[in-house]
Amino acid sequence: MMMDDWYFGGMHWIWWGLWIILIFWIFLIPYPTPGQKRKRDTAMEALRERYARGEIDEEEFEKRKTFLLKNKK
Repeated sequence: MMMDDWYFGGMHWIWWGLWIILIFWIFLIPYPTPGQKRKRDTAMEALRERYARGEIDEEEFEKRKTFLLKNKK
């Protein structure tokens, strides 16, 4: 009795489905996962750079940092 093609029934469809789900999970996931690049907080970076260059003092830096952290979306 030869069952070469029918032995696994529809198992190959399950494997294809698992691969498709895995690919969608890797590339279309809406939240950060290890290995993905995080969105950079450009406003905070700009504020830190201005403080480092001496354009603003510590009081102004803290005031703006508090504002950015409070209004972060």
